[in-house]
Amino acid sequence: MAFSGSSKILKPGGEKLDKFEETVSQALLELQSNADIKPVLREVFFTGAREVDAAGKKAIVVSVPVPQQRLFQKVQQRLVRELEKKFSGRPVVFVAQRRILPKPKRNQRTCQKQLRPRSRTLTAVHDAILSDVVYPAEIVGRRTRVKLDGSRLIKVHLDKNQQTNLEHKLDVFSAIYKHLTGKDVLFQFPTTD
Repeated sequence: MAFSGSSKILKPGGEKLDKFEETVSQALLELQSNADIKPVLREVFFTGAREVDAAGKKAIVVSVPVPQQRLFQKVQQRLVRELEKKFSGRPVVFVAQRRILPKPKRNQRTCQKQLRPRSRTLTAVHDAILSDVVYPAEIVGRRTRVKLDGSRLIKVHLDKNQQTNLEHKLDVFSAIYKHLTGKDVLFQFPTTD
């Protein structure tokens, strides 16, 4: 991995940062000078950033290494708020950079020394991305609706406590999840009768 002292984004394989990633990196470096989040941001680095068309807006998706995700989530709400101010109200979402390993095949020539971990399966990675996108809200329920034409729609119920913070971002979250995984999802807050 290539790391320059003036960058908070560390790309695997020594790849160069594009213009957009450089602007996000510069904004993160400016936020690192803030006293409250400085100790955590000094230890954390990011693996990439990209723009996603989400519900008529350009959303920013920043990738974080999986081992640093728990440490990072301590300041994520504050960091999202500050980055949205810097990027003039564009939604910002942080997602862990996860790897999907292929399903082992019977006629595979090379013998697998270890079984594929459950955390590297397609389903586990997509579930983890779903919880990353809606963080800090927790998922309290999930339903999969299969229509007559065979298409699937995942209905996700989020924690009622975060409704005031996240209600205006639900369409952005579903567009980002669709872009990352290719699955349609509908976010809702449960109604109490």
